[in-house]
Amino acid sequence: MMRLTRREAIMAGVASSAAIANSGVLCATRAKEFPPTRVITRGPKHHWFGYYDKLQFDPNSRFVLGMEVGFEHRSPLPSDVIKVGMVDLEDNDRWIEFGESRAWCWQQGCMLQWLPGSQSEVIWNDRDGDHFVCHILDTSNGDKRTLAHPIYSVSPDGKSAVAPDFRRINDVRPGYGYAGPPDPFADDLAPTETGIFHINLETGESQLIVSIADIARLGVIPNPKFGIKHYFNHLLFNPDGTRFIALHRWQYPDGSRLTRMITAKPDGSDIRIVCGNGYTSHFIWRDSQHILAQSKELLGNANWGDFLFEDREGGTVEEIGHGVLDGSGHLSYLPNNQWILNDTYPKGAERLQTPHLYHVASGRRIDLGHFHLPPMYTGEWRVDTHPRFSPNSKYVCIDAPHENYGRQLHLIDIGEIVV
Repeated sequence: MMRLTRREAIMAGVASSAAIANSGVLCATRAKEFPPTRVITRGPKHHWFGYYDKLQFDPNSRFVLGMEVGFEHRSPLPSDVIKVGMVDLEDNDRWIEFGESRAWCWQQGCMLQWLPGSQSEVIWNDRDGDHFVCHILDTSNGDKRTLAHPIYSVSPDGKSAVAPDFRRINDVRPGYGYAGPPDPFADDLAPTETGIFHINLETGESQLIVSIADIARLGVIPNPKFGIKHYFNHLLFNPDGTRFIALHRWQYPDGSRLTRMITAKPDGSDIRIVCGNGYTSHFIWRDSQHILAQSKELLGNANWGDFLFEDREGGTVEEIGHGVLDGSGHLSYLPNNQWILNDTYPKGAERLQTPHLYHVASGRRIDLGHFHLPPMYTGEWRVDTHPRFSPNSKYVCIDAPHENYGRQLHLIDIGEIVV
């Protein structure tokens, strides 16, 4: 009998389920030959990283950033402090603590990430009294500086950042903002004094570049109603740093919300409404001119799907991976854009979350594992896997509960798949 390599077995499993995928049913790896996975953090404390669009691995793919907390299943209080650190994959997964934060949330942590363009610097948000700040630390020598403004997305050259108002996000969408000082504009549906800020990471200077009032007046607001409350969330620079994405959201009095995806230059000029139908969720830049984003009611697809948008108003739109690539997961392109990394929310009675790879040229999907999410992980303190890849494309790191130790970091070896 011919023996298959692990990669061949995985690929064979995907091929055998192609007919199922083409019928619109999610493709699963029938062979159950998932790539090797290990848990790289240990209890009794809980560890996680958060969002999928941040640099979790250092440039050499050795150190993996994470956060540590002593509780779960409740909202953070202003007094709750988390530890920040990294795992050394070449030293028995040793945890190295290097700081702490009082500005964090369950879904996105404290925006901890490696500073682009640096071999050893990291950046994260914190709170100093009643003000949110960010720290930049050189992990090689301990040098640290603090800037008087929090960050969200960092430019590819590591010299600037953009950020929304975390106070307002915490008011309208707990789980994504920070506990602490309240939103001073909470009673204003579209304030002029807050919105998106640009931060110079070299000088520490910050300025408001797009106000909430400005965006609320721009273009057509789908389903406008009295009392809708506007805010920004989810910002991301493109690969060459010439533009960034932001989600303009508005909340209705009943708590529901709609969304427009906009892009702008780093100074807030040349705002484009790229997807203005009210439906945009997770997104990622494919390159500096195209955005892969989730939406619905596009190209005849009434359901949520993954669509490739040209970064201009009225630009081209193409659906990617219909019926195969999950339409609600957290999307990233691996280097060279040949593979898309994604995941699912809990599915079925077993509540399994499934990180997966999607091969763009062939339309094949490869599931990387099934991770059970107990029912107690729900709402604001759920644990999405939020898959993140290493610079060398050998590893994927996810957040998921592990045995009785709560959320921990899991490392999946995809080296034999994407070679």
